[in-house]
Amino acid sequence: MNYPPEQCLVQVVDDDASLRRSLRFLLESVDWKVQLHASAEEFLEVVAPLSQPSCLLLDIRMPAMSGLELQQVLRQRGIDIPIIFMTGHADVSMAVQAMKSGAADFIEKPFKDQALLDAVAAAMRRSAGALQEKRIRDQAIALLGSLSPREREVARLVALGRPNKLIAAALGISEKTVHIHRQHVMEKTGVSSAAELARLMLRADPAALDEALRPA
Repeated sequence: MNYPPEQCLVQVVDDDASLRRSLRFLLESVDWKVQLHASAEEFLEVVAPLSQPSCLLLDIRMPAMSGLELQQVLRQRGIDIPIIFMTGHADVSMAVQAMKSGAADFIEKPFKDQALLDAVAAAMRRSAGALQEKRIRDQAIALLGSLSPREREVARLVALGRPNKLIAAALGISEKTVHIHRQHVMEKTGVSSAAELARLMLRADPAALDEALRPA
């Protein structure tokens, strides 16, 4: 999904005030929104789960809390913002370790403007994709949440391709009751086939149909 640049937010965390100002000028020149923070601690006071495409430009070495430490805190809080580390030459090995922990990229100081803009653009695409996936997952969870406990049991077996007769035997109810529940499931979720129902359940939870690998 494409977002206008003005809907995309770049968070900058660096203890160098002059670098923060130059980054603001560069990033705002392509219409991205920018917020500046002088320390990891300052950023943590305002950070929240993402509601718009965002990325974090983060200095890897700072007084008090380092960029690597901030990365770990964000992971612990479940805040999945793509991080681009800004590093000195001596910090490249640290940046590689950061990428192994999920960072989107790293750029070495001094960096070329276009290299930074390209890195931020790639991180924004990643963030936008993650937000879209979350919306799809949340919609699926909401639809399935409208089902009663019995309807959810029937829905899972329908999605696994079980015929009404086997569903009835598995749940200890009549085939007619299964048929009624099945109709209610289709109406509430807005799907028209077992395959669509399976896709919906997997959007809500990729492990929802793992029992398909087990004997019926």
